[in-house]
Amino acid sequence: MSLLKNNWNHNYLYTNGVRLHYVSEGEGSLMLMLHGFPEFWYSWRHQITAFSGYYRVVTPDLRGYNYSDKLQSVQLYSISELVEDIAGIITNLGYEKCILVGHDWGGAIAWYFADKYPQMVEKLIVLNIPHPAKFMQGLWTPKQLRKSWYIFFFQLPILPELLFRWNNYQAIESAFIKMAVDQSAFSDEDIQAYKKSAAKPGALTAMINYYRCFFRQILKAKKSWNRLDIPTLMIWGENDTALGKELTYGTEDYVTDLTLKYIPNCSHWVQQEKSDLVNQYMADFLEISLS
Repeated sequence: MSLLKNNWNHNYLYTNGVRLHYVSEGEGSLMLMLHGFPEFWYSWRHQITAFSGYYRVVTPDLRGYNYSDKLQSVQLYSISELVEDIAGIITNLGYEKCILVGHDWGGAIAWYFADKYPQMVEKLIVLNIPHPAKFMQGLWTPKQLRKSWYIFFFQLPILPELLFRWNNYQAIESAFIKMAVDQSAFSDEDIQAYKKSAAKPGALTAMINYYRCFFRQILKAKKSWNRLDIPTLMIWGENDTALGKELTYGTEDYVTDLTLKYIPNCSHWVQQEKSDLVNQYMADFLEISLS
């Protein structure tokens, strides 16, 4: 069966002034999974069914992505707005807290959310995204600056969108296939799904506006971080071409209860490329059995 046509529940909710689309499966405590760039809820396709026997798994399209609302103003993609979206998702679904899982941009939002609303996070799982304080430190190093060249390119108007649209969204395909160690992890159907999502009117600009707004924010203010007491699992594909493994070093300075799992021969797209191993590490951390 096509994973895009699986018998998962598609629905919408309103939070923080936006209409968000989400996919869900299962019952019980809430497990909320936040995707990254240039993805959508579908990047959790290997995790939804795996964990829905234990939790109500909810995978939203973040604001601006896929079927969720696309807003015009760059300022409406600030990290503070994104954090409030997540708070609204949890309460709108009838919960007070969740197990929060995030990859890439979704992981960045998860870090900020856990810092502001620790009482709403039972456990935190982040994949291939460093603690924001470590990322900011990394941006001062030549090695990470070279890896993060695209953040500066995304500050340009119009041109990034044109590049992504060129040659039938070839840049979307390249982002997955060329970065992956195991390219067979992405089927033609997977790539077409990501292209179709990015091609929705207004989606590309919304997705890139995350970077435009974040760049403006980091130039304005320096954030102080609380030391996180939430049990936290960090999973890291070691062959990430966008984020260096060294960004994980010293995370324990910001997290009291940290479990760190490195996965060799694996790219940034860790939960898609090594889904079975990622699911096992998550299950061990959550003290459940997937067998």
